[in-house]
Amino acid sequence: MLTIGSIQLDSPALLAPMAGHTDLPFRLLCRSIGGVGLASTDLLNVHSLLRGSPKALALAATAPGDEPLCMQLYGNEHDPLPDAARWAVNNGADVIDINMGCPVDKVAKKHGGSLLLCDVDSTVRLAERIVEAITPSTGKPVTAKIRLGWDDDRIVGPPLARALEQVGIAAVTVHGRTTEQFFKGRACLQGIKAVVDAVDAIPVIGNGDIEVAADAQHMMDVTGCDGVMIARGALRRPWVFHQIHGVLTEGVAVPEPTFKTKVEYLLRHLELIMEHLDERNALHRMRSGIAKFARTMGHVKPLKEGIRTANSSAEIERVLRFWHAKACDGWTPNPILEGKAADARTRDLTTA
Repeated sequence: MLTIGSIQLDSPALLAPMAGHTDLPFRLLCRSIGGVGLASTDLLNVHSLLRGSPKALALAATAPGDEPLCMQLYGNEHDPLPDAARWAVNNGADVIDINMGCPVDKVAKKHGGSLLLCDVDSTVRLAERIVEAITPSTGKPVTAKIRLGWDDDRIVGPPLARALEQVGIAAVTVHGRTTEQFFKGRACLQGIKAVVDAVDAIPVIGNGDIEVAADAQHMMDVTGCDGVMIARGALRRPWVFHQIHGVLTEGVAVPEPTFKTKVEYLLRHLELIMEHLDERNALHRMRSGIAKFARTMGHVKPLKEGIRTANSSAEIERVLRFWHAKACDGWTPNPILEGKAADARTRDLTTA
């Protein structure tokens, strides 16, 4: 089990904050499948949050079943991060996370993110202000998500993590790349291990390149980290948390879901989007997400095209129910067939 401050998690597998992806419906989908110890919101702009921007409030929205919940804030020493942290606690957050690792320009070069890696002393003072504003009065832990450094010449992860622990940060998540790397190359496990070795008692959570349960086990074995955070891998396999929990906490290998079950997950995701968001979001989220998700489903080009070209959520549902019915009848996709051969094999599998 993994404990962050006063919060005890049931699983060491955590869902990362991802811009445009970790909205309430996706968090609830992953939680419903199982194995999620903690899930985070999308990145939250502190000014937008405190102004009551509808977009920011939608990103921070929660509901029963969405717990324990982490709200991730981004900003710098000139921004009202302590005030935003108080708002988050008052609106359902169990954990407040400070974004110190986002490499995207609009965050890192203006508002914070991995820009905070460039001035360790200032960043530690900022973290201390947020901890003092939240933890003594509410008992809620404050955490930080960092990268190894800005580039290979400025590796600050270990000393930063050690200093953050000294001012009351309850856990550190470290992505095993530098800002300059963005998402290129492989995550450096030895860099994550150096952060683990630098702290005294707080948990360190490893992040980067976790696609399947074996990746999580390998990262924990090599680095000694206390938990793992999954980002892009969850978009392809929202069931990966269940599999990681099985391996790490029960020693049980959870099998890959069947094609039929994966279609049911897509139907559940669509249902959750329509329950908590709206038609426009349903079209956008399902169209943009199917390319990643379908990589785990074999050759299902007609299914993907049916969702991509749908003009309504009702049409997406019809496409998915068609394929669910095929699966119930015993049809399974052939993962080997490709190109024209595969197109010929599935030509009759239309949604007309």
